[in-house]
Amino acid sequence: MHQARHQFKGVIAATVTPFTAGGEVNEAAFRKVLEFNIGAGIDGFWVTGGTGEGVYLGDDERIRMAEVAVDQVKGRAKVIAHVGTFTTRSAARIAEGARKAGVDAVSSVPPMFYRPGDEATIGHYRAIGEATGLPLFIYNIPHATGVEVVPPLMEKLIEAVPQLAGVKHSVHNLLNLRAFARMGLTVFTGFSEVLLPAMTMGAVGTVDGFPNVFPEPFVETYSAFVKGDLERAVEAQERANRFTDLIWSAPFSRAYHHAFKVVLGARLGIDLGGTRAPLLELTGEEKRDLLQRAKELGAL
Repeated sequence: MHQARHQFKGVIAATVTPFTAGGEVNEAAFRKVLEFNIGAGIDGFWVTGGTGEGVYLGDDERIRMAEVAVDQVKGRAKVIAHVGTFTTRSAARIAEGARKAGVDAVSSVPPMFYRPGDEATIGHYRAIGEATGLPLFIYNIPHATGVEVVPPLMEKLIEAVPQLAGVKHSVHNLLNLRAFARMGLTVFTGFSEVLLPAMTMGAVGTVDGFPNVFPEPFVETYSAFVKGDLERAVEAQERANRFTDLIWSAPFSRAYHHAFKVVLGARLGIDLGGTRAPLLELTGEEKRDLLQRAKELGAL
């Protein structure tokens, strides 16, 4: 159990999924996103997650994203494929495809929409674990799924799912994060804006979309903390959070997937495309305003 302990740590970028003008996955652009992040010191990638519009992609598209990521990264960083979707069958199929692609781990949200309860959640994760044998991360994001994995359920999952390695905890409750860490799990905060306090409570790093776009201050927060330079870690986290504050402010927050692509595309000098409907996109004026303000923060 927990074969992945300490294998995964640091700043994991939850990647965007670039699209072509026709709305298909843009593999060439995705490779450039990965390469840029590796150059910035990112420790790993979380592909087809929330930032990557994962639940709006087809099963085959998600498997292909895992294949491209593994091919481009070539062992220079970890690749974790988020396989969570509405059915266990589909999630297990994506997980199997990701395993064949050579990913380091898989992750999944719990069963959502119907919220079928603890027994169903355990069965769901057991099926995904058995489909791959790879380290498995639970993606705990109740504000999106309506289902929260809390410590009593996590204890049942640890007992029932031998592949369970850790959790991406996208909840501001750091006491539960601490509880999961004390259970021996590898815990990442899904909120990179609390990376520093989360690490003081037992997190090994963060998995989030913001480091995909502006990795530098998050990488610095992590490395400064690990080196014991708390003053520099606090300063770097504040610099990072001025960027997260910008994206979460109106009008950008209503189309934050697109906002990520606009800023990252500007950094890379390429078009990362729009979003998959029903997700919204920024207007031309909003894009110009966002880029100007990102520049003022040093993100461009």
